[in-house]
Order: sequence, then structure tokens, then C-alpha cells
Amino acid sequence: MRPKNYSQMEKPISIATGKFRTNNNNNNNHNNVWFIVPLFFILCFVLLCFDYSALFTDTDETAFSIPDVTQKSTSSEFTKDDNFSRFLDDPSPDSSCSGRYIYVHELPYRFNGELLDNCFKITRGTEKDICPYIENYGFGPVIKNYENVLLKHSWFTTNQFMLEVIFHNKMMNYRCLTNDSSLASAVFVPFYAGLDMSRYLWGYNISVRDSSSHELMNWLVVQKEWGRMSGRDHFLVSGRIAWDFRRQTDNESDWGSKLRFLPESRNMSMLSIESSSWKNDYAIPYPTCFHPRSVDEVVEWQELMRSQKREYLFTFAGAPRPEYKDSVRGKIIDECLESKKQCYLLDCNYGNVNCDNPVNVMKVFRNSVFCLQPPGDSYTRRSMFDSILAGCIPVFFHPGTAYAQYKWHLPKNHSSYSVYLPVKDVKEWNIIIRERLIEIPEERVVRLREEVIRLIPKVVYADPKYGSDGNEDAFELAVKGMLGKIQEVREMMRQGKDGSDGFDDRDDYKYTFSPYEEPQVLA
Repeated sequence: MRPKNYSQMEKPISIATGKFRTNNNNNNNHNNVWFIVPLFFILCFVLLCFDYSALFTDTDETAFSIPDVTQKSTSSEFTKDDNFSRFLDDPSPDSSCSGRYIYVHELPYRFNGELLDNCFKITRGTEKDICPYIENYGFGPVIKNYENVLLKHSWFTTNQFMLEVIFHNKMMNYRCLTNDSSLASAVFVPFYAGLDMSRYLWGYNISVRDSSSHELMNWLVVQKEWGRMSGRDHFLVSGRIAWDFRRQTDNESDWGSKLRFLPESRNMSMLSIESSSWKNDYAIPYPTCFHPRSVDEVVEWQELMRSQKREYLFTFAGAPRPEYKDSVRGKIIDECLESKKQCYLLDCNYGNVNCDNPVNVMKVFRNSVFCLQPPGDSYTRRSMFDSILAGCIPVFFHPGTAYAQYKWHLPKNHSSYSVYLPVKDVKEWNIIIRERLIEIPEERVVRLREEVIRLIPKVVYADPKYGSDGNEDAFELAVKGMLGKIQEVREMMRQGKDGSDGFDDRDDYKYTFSPYEEPQVLA
């Protein structure tokens, strides 16, 4: 019996000849059906297995091909992506990773997951919310209008407090990750301490400000990894200064949280944009807005900075700090205004958007020989790393701005890349900046600038796929430095010594002027 829609015009195709056949009898028709049915299933299987991704290419050259841990998740916990199974589940340890393996804790959702899903509740210290800055692995929105100042690619509007998010994403592409904590030389705790505290800095009592810190430590100490070294092989990263986590009293009016003074936390190390006076706090660079995807991009940018003609002798990007009586900023601004064409002042007063725009900052810095870097709300500034990125020689006024901080990333010989004009007492400070800078011989200026440009790869947080096999960016240097510190403690314990000896001691001389009082070399 023929189907109702059968038509004499519908004739089967011969697989052998490609010609239409004529159905002479029912047996032939049945044979054709039995031949085509299995062929149909075979073709369906082939089509299902076909990799359609080859047909579609991503035209957005700024997109990354690795997972982003900051993407909102519907699951209750963060999990390591399957794409990293070759790093995490390889049963045979890689000899090149010996002493470099890192185990990453998977934190419960109530920590990072809840933070990211409610990012609109976190402010960056202004009226704007933080959500857009979490995009693109913590790099923030892509800069599309580069105005022939920046490279066409790899520049973002990166928020200076996003270090913990950027570091986490970089860590998830670290070559020596392990899923076997017994192999690990260090344990990374990817808690977004800075973002968490940013929710409660204003208008909340200390119980609320400290709640996540207590919850985190209570969770950590019952994990099997904690007992091996009582947490001294654990470290976390913060996008805020370390002082924000060292509130020394329980007065409601005091600033910050008590995370780093909790007994268990004192056994851990913290990497942050500015260290405190305690020895288990370490400073690593602020994130800049340049996140290169390759060595070639870094070299291209370095060559641009070498060939850049610089119109201004010195520049300052910032705002006055009248509330700080010892601040030198007022004098710097006055002198810059008096110097007219020799100095450029980029006004960063609240309400001004100039300093939020990386194009404006780079346009000024790359056009200046020296960039003044006085302390601000704290010792350090992101501006110093922006100046290095622009090949602009930084001028420091306090050792706590750089010399006492970024020892894994900047040369020990600070006179090789910067100028130091110490200001111990602003009331007695009578230096004329313009005259001191003009005195520096041109040959020395050239050497200083070259050293600054050579530092660029060390102070940028590159695309998460970049920064291994000898190409060390700020992340790679920070990991190397942290592994070295943990190894020192481990070696002490192997020798039968107390691993806690000196681990979290306070260094009261860290930010004093005396260690850096050698005469400034001008020749």
C-alpha cells in the first residue's frame, strides 16, 4: 500500500550511478528502503560529530578562549573547568613543575559566587557600581576609542581594585596547577577579600565587616590542606591595600576589617597592591589598563615609548590632599602651575573624568620625561605603574611608594629607574623640583628611561594565556616570589625549627627614610 502523498515523480536515486531509478516492482522498492535507512543513520551520526566551531570564527580579536571564573554561575559552588583537566588531573607529575605546583581551593558559593551575583551592591568609592569592571576576566570594558594613543588591541578600562579577580583568572591558567594537594608547594585561597569588604566599609558595624573573614577562616582550618603547615603554605590576594585588613581595635569608628589579625589568618600570606608593616604581607603591582596578548605586543609598545618625543619636563596626575597636613601634593601642584610649559597638570579632582580615561593618562605620561609620584590616601599609587608603562621616569618622595614595596618586580637599585627627592617634613622642604630635574645629565635620563621601558613586561598583567615559558609578567613574578617565601618556611621546618618564628612579625623600620638615605645620583 502506497502512502497518500506518494507521487510518480518521486523516484529513488541510485547511489551507484546518481541517476533516478524506475520502480519496476515492490521488491526493488523494499530493497531501496532497506539500503537507504541505515545510510541515513550513518549520515546523521557524521553530522552530529562534526565540529561546527570550525565554520564560525570570532571576529572580536579581544575575546579570550579560556573560561572566566567571574562569570555568574547557577551552581552552588565554583568548579574547575574541564578545559583545565590536563593541568589538574594529569596522574604523572611534570618535572618542570617540581616545586611550583599550586592547589586552588574551591570556595563555597557564599563567598565569591554571592559577591559576583550581587556586584551591583559593591561600589568603587564613587557613585558608579563595580559590575562593568568585573567583565573580561577583571580587565573591565574594552577600550574601543584609542585615539592613536594606545595600541588597537589589549587595552581595557581596568579598575585599580580588581587585582584579586585578575589574579584568580590568571591562576586558573597557570601551567603548574594540580588537583592533588599533596603535590602542591602552595595553596591559593581565591577569596575576593577586597570586594567583600567594599560592601561594608561605610555605615556598617565591625561585626558585619568581620563576618566573612570569620566564616572564611572557619572553613579553611577544617580542610585537610591546612594541617600540613598550619596554613603557612596558604596565600590570598587582595585588590585593596593590606592596611584595610588590619584594623587594630574594635572601635566602631576604626577603618577596615580584622581579617589579617585573626589568629588563623596570621599563619597565611597576603599579596596586595600595597603591603603593611607585617612581614607576611607582600606588595605586587596595581593592575594597569594594558593586558597584552603576546610578546610581540609588548615589544611593539616598548618601541613606541622609546621613539616617543616628550614635550614636558615633568607632569603630575592627581588632586590635592588638603585634609593631610603633611601632604606634599599642594606644593607639587603649585610648582607645576608656575612652571608653565615645562610641567603638565592632569587634574584628578573628584568629579573630573580625566584620570578615569586611560587615553588621557597615557597621552600626558608618554609626552613627559618625568612623572611625579607623591603619596596619596596611602603610600602607593597606580599612577606609578602607569608612568612606567608610558616610559616616563617616576619621581618618588617617600620610600613607601615603591622602594619598600614591590621587591619582586622592581630593581633593588632604585636609582637605576627613578629619581628620589625625599620629603621628611613638608614644612621644611624647600626643593625646587624643576631645578633638580634639569640638573640630571641627558645621558643619565636616557639610561633611566631605558630601564623604565625594560620594566614594562614585569608590571603588566597579561592575557591569561600569556606569561609562561620564560615570559614573566607581574603575575608570574608574584607567584615565583610567593613560592620562594613558602619554601623558606618549609626549609625551616625541615631543619626542626619553628615555622612561625618571625613569620608574621612587624617591621617598624620598613617605611622609615633611613634605609634609603644614600645621596641621589645625578651623574
